[in-house]
Amino acid sequence: MILLFKIGFLTISWLDIIDILLVALLLFQLYKLLKGSIAINIFLGFLSIYLIYLIVKALKMELLTAILGQFIGVGVIAALILFQQEIRKFLLMIGKTTIFGENFFSFWPWQKRAAKEDINLAPIIDSAKILSGTNTGALIVFAKSSELKFYAESGDTIDAVISKRLLITIFQKTSPLHDGAVILSKGRIKAARCILPVSESNEIPANFGLRHRAAIGITEVTDSVVLVVSEETGQISLAINGRMDNNLSKSELRTKLHYYLYEREEKHKEDALDVHPFSTLS
Repeated sequence: MILLFKIGFLTISWLDIIDILLVALLLFQLYKLLKGSIAINIFLGFLSIYLIYLIVKALKMELLTAILGQFIGVGVIAALILFQQEIRKFLLMIGKTTIFGENFFSFWPWQKRAAKEDINLAPIIDSAKILSGTNTGALIVFAKSSELKFYAESGDTIDAVISKRLLITIFQKTSPLHDGAVILSKGRIKAARCILPVSESNEIPANFGLRHRAAIGITEVTDSVVLVVSEETGQISLAINGRMDNNLSKSELRTKLHYYLYEREEKHKEDALDVHPFSTLS
């Protein structure tokens, strides 16, 4: 260990500096992940209790140390329960940014043959425009790397060819399938009346209803793209990565859908080709 400098009884080495910087980076990433959600308050509460535990332990207050020690002992299990959505987002972020993510498996021949199944966007855009004109609410999820089987199983399986009339029929207010989301996967309508996770972010505007919160929620935990038609205003929106593009015209909707589903994906794949699948991260 190479000694860098010494302050009183503390000896600081380069390894200690690197350790501190890595911990600071980890805490910053956790803050970015939790920012704007109720989970940040829970995290700060856990952190406060842990700091109090360290203080009472240093002061040798045995009773409080024993009580808080029992709480800290089950803290990992409690964190897994309370932060399950945030942990999923964190693991998803890691899986998408490492060499063992989706692009790693795309190097195999059988994956390349099955990877490209373009969705016919024309009937989707036309139906969204018609639904928008009649202020009929709609929620359409475009599955990407994941088929969203868990969410598809929460609704009614359809497995039909995408058509404008079918989408309009599903979202009619008199239809038993209109309440929920339609999931599109592999160029087909997989299921309707699907239940999506609702975002708990405090940054979502108050005028966004449950439909918009569900659209943002599913994009927070998956890489899917969601099309939303507002029942109140008829505005068309797109949600991706926990963000919402609002009040889109027909041409804007076509451009953004094509970019999010295809052009952006191809760009990521081209970037991934510059890295050998078995190389290590620097």
